[in-house]
Amino acid sequence: MKKQVAVVAVNPVNGFGLVQYLEAFYENGISFTLFAVDTAPEIKTNSGVSLRTDDVIASLKGRTDQYDAFVFACGDAMPVFSEHAAEQPNQDLLSVIAEFGAAQKLMIGHCVAGLLFEKTGIADGKKITLHPLAQPAIVRAVVSDHPFCVDSNFMTAATETTLPLLIPRIIAALQ
Repeated sequence: MKKQVAVVAVNPVNGFGLVQYLEAFYENGISFTLFAVDTAPEIKTNSGVSLRTDDVIASLKGRTDQYDAFVFACGDAMPVFSEHAAEQPNQDLLSVIAEFGAAQKLMIGHCVAGLLFEKTGIADGKKITLHPLAQPAIVRAVVSDHPFCVDSNFMTAATETTLPLLIPRIIAALQ
């Protein structure tokens, strides 16, 4: 049976990281749906390129059974996440992350994905890697200084530049 992946992108998203996931999935025949962490399916990359997603984060709630993996594509919106954490799309994002984690789905991401995984309580005791500037915020997960890390169902890369080292393991896990 073909694996299904839910890819979630913030607005603005780091286009370099997002495209690495999407190209790898496309080139390897892995089905994915791209969701915007927004109220509309249009997002931009951090360089201003407009993208139309398949859907919005709110519609992913309660649908974990339709997907084998969750991918969080980080972006420039994350440094100001705390300023907008109470807004509905961000609340939906946290809810979806918690749902996928509770269902023991593959949890994949780079940059601050590990921070969001920890903040929702699903990465307690798990080894993760994330952007060096986000590492001090980790309390219950175990921070790895490696460029990427795989621990059980968690697959994280420190940045979009180290993501290519993790991509082959992601593809292997999804095939």
